[in-house]
Amino acid sequence: MIRIFKTMEGKVQKIPAAEEGSWVAMTNPTQEELISISEQFLIDLDDLKGPLDEEERSRIEVEENYTLIILDIPTTEERQGKEHFITIPFGIFITEENIITVCLVDTPILAVFMDGRMRNFKTQKRTRFLYQMLYRNASMFLQFLRIIDKKSDEVEKRLHISQRNQELMDMLELEKSLIYISTSLRSNEVVLEKLMRNTSIPRYEDDEELLEDVIIENKQAIEMAKIYSDILTGMMDAFASVISNNLNIAMKLLAVITIVLTIPNIITSALGMNVGGIPLEHHPFGFWIICIVALAVTLVAGIIIGRNKNFR
Repeated sequence: MIRIFKTMEGKVQKIPAAEEGSWVAMTNPTQEELISISEQFLIDLDDLKGPLDEEERSRIEVEENYTLIILDIPTTEERQGKEHFITIPFGIFITEENIITVCLVDTPILAVFMDGRMRNFKTQKRTRFLYQMLYRNASMFLQFLRIIDKKSDEVEKRLHISQRNQELMDMLELEKSLIYISTSLRSNEVVLEKLMRNTSIPRYEDDEELLEDVIIENKQAIEMAKIYSDILTGMMDAFASVISNNLNIAMKLLAVITIVLTIPNIITSALGMNVGGIPLEHHPFGFWIICIVALAVTLVAGIIIGRNKNFR
């Protein structure tokens, strides 16, 4: 899908064809759409396809007719009825007269620009538009990190009540999401550092502060991702220790029960053999005496084991 926007009379309006100062937004474009844009703006077709590859790395490249910037952006996907956090590539092409964005999904990062809700936004100011998108991306990462933190709190509460495998698997998924996000943020940081030194994109004094804000926001997201990841790792280790401790307690209880129940079994087996000379063999109350003795020995053994610190 291709949508074209341009700021006219102070408002962002959708226009039928690209013209000077317009913004071309491509969302999961077809092969025909890619070829059309490639020919119209003299952009290499492989470069246009780059952001559509989920494994594409973040980078900045300067070509003769355009500058290409590929970043990772956060998004979600549904698997087995659950929402998972992932990152995908997002491409920005800056030409002499236009700016072109390419992405696999209709990302919320661009929604505020399309709806005209972004302050001080004009499609003609390509450098500012670029920095505003970068800032929105960093803010979106922070938003996703807060959501992950809330989800981890919810899973932790469930773990206190029921230590099922499902809660541990949910924790593992959140930890994987944090790893993906941390990796993407560090890749984006490299691109931002290169962008600071890049001279192919016009830079204006009014926009310098915005770029600095982008870098600060990205660094903050990196720190938050690290903190949340450390907390989640520590939480999983703690619950693993709790589960292991509960298993040890259960094994001790089973060991005590086994030992205690073995004692009367030994006594009755020895005194119940079908041979001569067994004590109390001809006593009228021999059976009950043996039962009382077995019970008494079992109680004494239970008390001794109960006082043993190793079985507490």
